[in-house]
Amino acid sequence: MELTQVALFLVLLLLLLLGGGVWIALALLGVGWVGLQFFTNTPPGASVAGSLWSSVSSWSLAALPMFIWMGEILYRTRLAADLFEGLSPWLRSIPGRLLHINVLASGIFAAVIGSSAATTATVGKIALPELLKRGYPERLVLGSLAGSGTLGLLIPPSVVMIVYGVAAEVSVARLFIAGLLPGLLVMLLFMGWVMLAGLLNAKRMPPPDPPMPLGQRLRGLLKILPVLLLIVAVIGSIYAGVATPTEAASLGVLGALLIAFWTRSLSWQGLLESLMGAVRTTSMIGFILAGAAVLSIAMGFTGIPAAMAAWVAELGLSKYALLAVLMALFLVLGAFLDGISIIVLTTSVILPLAKAVGIDLLWFGIFLVIAVELAQITPPVGFNLFVLQGLSGRDIFTIARSALPFLFLLLLAAAIITVFPEIVTWLPRNMVGQ
Repeated sequence: MELTQVALFLVLLLLLLLGGGVWIALALLGVGWVGLQFFTNTPPGASVAGSLWSSVSSWSLAALPMFIWMGEILYRTRLAADLFEGLSPWLRSIPGRLLHINVLASGIFAAVIGSSAATTATVGKIALPELLKRGYPERLVLGSLAGSGTLGLLIPPSVVMIVYGVAAEVSVARLFIAGLLPGLLVMLLFMGWVMLAGLLNAKRMPPPDPPMPLGQRLRGLLKILPVLLLIVAVIGSIYAGVATPTEAASLGVLGALLIAFWTRSLSWQGLLESLMGAVRTTSMIGFILAGAAVLSIAMGFTGIPAAMAAWVAELGLSKYALLAVLMALFLVLGAFLDGISIIVLTTSVILPLAKAVGIDLLWFGIFLVIAVELAQITPPVGFNLFVLQGLSGRDIFTIARSALPFLFLLLLAAAIITVFPEIVTWLPRNMVGQ
């Protein structure tokens, strides 16, 4: 069979397995084995065993369970409630008022959790009922929550960045640093839209809260001081070059436990639940990575990625044309797959294409993370939409329509970092200790 026919067969087989409800990891593993067995001269046994082991034994993955456990601990504390109480007095007089809490709290929470769904759930459980009770338009509340929750993937530490770093053999620490300025850019875009929406819907906004004395507002900020110190300890140690991501993750777990102890908001049962949650999530990601590794090695032996890269090179596509095609592909995939699955499914094919047109893989990692953020709010399989559906009781398409402006803002952010790549590359290039 020609390579085109082989590629089409494997893609159709994968879609058939995924559509039939087979676990993503098993579908990837099965398609990889079929590719090795029937379309190469390589015995699948040794290749599958070797790739399974190498995919989960990477030292870069050691940070993954620790960051996940840190998030699980903080998910069960009073962090979101303290963020709401500490930030709200400072946002009463600007357009959009308390709707900005969704953006700011999500950005802060993202910096200590690294999960989009957990960020959306934690901030949403506090902010959604409170903002609706105060009379803010439901569409703006739901949309800002869904969009801001995606910051959990872009603002480091990010689980998705760790997965990409391992798959693309890019430094996770440099990815974390590269994500900081784009994360702030997305936050500013979101806050700008919230201000504009607040002005356009001024008649539907509730009356402003009465002014609060400066001393009381400053005391409210003390409630968010522990989490700010944790962010500085975890992310700052990586930026300063004094700790690896794995060491910083361990420090983060210790800090999360201290915050839980200080606030007395984590029971022994909650601690056990946080451990089990971290084990489940880590195992799920590891299983998917293992299946993807088998598929990647099968693709390599068939020669499909190299052939596609050569084909793209012959087409003469510019870097920008390729990025536009890839973004359209990610939008389609985001309607059916979660972010981690998108990364592990596509990296074996798209990385050679990116290299063929001279795209920096560090920069491309941030571009890909923004594309995965879009997947979080793309129906019907947008994880943030599912979370808000459970919290609000609204149907998923109503929430998706509410989040539509933030989807366009993420596309705008992707365009901005494409035109101005220094937003991504400047900080890693000039960071201390690297």
